[in-house]
Amino acid sequence: MNLKENKKNIWELEQKGTMHVPGRIVASQKLLNGITKDGKTLQQLTNMASLPGILNPACVMPDAHQGYGFPIGGVAAFDLQEGIISPGGVGYDINCGVRLLRTGIKAKEFLKKREHILLDLQKAIPTGVKTSTFKLSLVHLTAILTTGLSWAVKQGYATKADQACCEDQGSLEGNSQAVSQRAKERGLQQLGTLGSGNHFLECQFVETIYNEKKAKIFDLAEQELVIMIHCGSRGLGHQVASDYIIKMEKEYGFKHLPDRELAYAPLNSKLGKEYRGAMNAAANFAFVNRQMITYAIRTVFSKYFPANEITVIYDIAHNIAKWEKHEIAGKICEVCVHRKGATRSFGPGRIELPAKYNKIGCPIFLPGSMGTYSYVLHGTKEAEQLTFGSTAHGAGRALSRTFASSNLQPETIKAQLAESNVTLKGASAKGMLEEAPQAYKDVNEVAKVSDEAGIGTLIARLKPLAVLKG
Repeated sequence: MNLKENKKNIWELEQKGTMHVPGRIVASQKLLNGITKDGKTLQQLTNMASLPGILNPACVMPDAHQGYGFPIGGVAAFDLQEGIISPGGVGYDINCGVRLLRTGIKAKEFLKKREHILLDLQKAIPTGVKTSTFKLSLVHLTAILTTGLSWAVKQGYATKADQACCEDQGSLEGNSQAVSQRAKERGLQQLGTLGSGNHFLECQFVETIYNEKKAKIFDLAEQELVIMIHCGSRGLGHQVASDYIIKMEKEYGFKHLPDRELAYAPLNSKLGKEYRGAMNAAANFAFVNRQMITYAIRTVFSKYFPANEITVIYDIAHNIAKWEKHEIAGKICEVCVHRKGATRSFGPGRIELPAKYNKIGCPIFLPGSMGTYSYVLHGTKEAEQLTFGSTAHGAGRALSRTFASSNLQPETIKAQLAESNVTLKGASAKGMLEEAPQAYKDVNEVAKVSDEAGIGTLIARLKPLAVLKG
């Protein structure tokens, strides 16, 4: 399917009300090319729009690309009585998300100690397939799955302030009994680990502020160091997804589906409720995982900057299904919103927001690819009307990992990072190629489209100085 045909199909689908592309076709020709060049993302979107109980519109965000089941960047809301819940609409890495930390340290001061700090971070935070440095018992794991960050607060790994600045206070109603023994075994080995793939820890500085008043609410100041953490529920979440895909295929079949990857259970079924409890448990694990990484970061930085306090700006998920209230056909309804590689973008006044951000909207972090800019935005009322309160979650892949590793050169990536004054640790040669900036869309364009489409408002741009990869 060529671009011209895809443009025609997108317009026809919009007219029928079965999907919505934020910013419409005119928002960004570059991103339209990225979304539709092979038709697979568009096909996945039309597939998800055919699921039972879906409430129009089905959406893709500006960073959309092909995923498992739903496209990455896919958002869909389902009626609680007639709708479904699908692991393919949540993702294997349940509650993969982003946390941003404020340090109060000037970038120039960090640069004097960058190499030493990055080496210490590499020692303190396991990456790739390395196992956790925390000794975790099954009793503690059960508490984590059930209560999330409340466990970390009780154990002294988190503060009440940390918890207040997390989506849902970092604690969902998890059902540890709905999580398999195999998933728990994997989780016991991985708390406080970064993982691999596109996960990272970046030391960045605030390069540009677009709105001083809003930036002050976010505790962002030009030339100050911030730290971004991107990771999720690790092997535990992956196992939960795998377990329930198999269960749903067995219970409800898949031959009636346009894609086997969209296996689902009705929301009000026993299996649907079990998956919700297991998904929430995995999400709790992910919140605590990012907290334990934060704890390690604080320990390392206290050695070099003992007078500085590292605080949580916000922590937000982008692979999850949430029960939320939205206005549909003039009525406020509770629905189940699947966000698959998409970030919540609530405007001001929502009860889900911490008091600190209630008058401005939900904090949004839009990370770039390795060595490129990242962005801070806030949510909008327009996003609530257009995309069930959702926006982009990152740059979005432009090249497959296989293609990138076969066609890019390590020397080119290293030279590019050196030219940008970015120090990289932890990445294998293969990982460096797979996560190279060239393998992703232009994050500047994604941020611009989110802002111009009204589904996220720009606050600041962040530039990396040091990257720890899996």
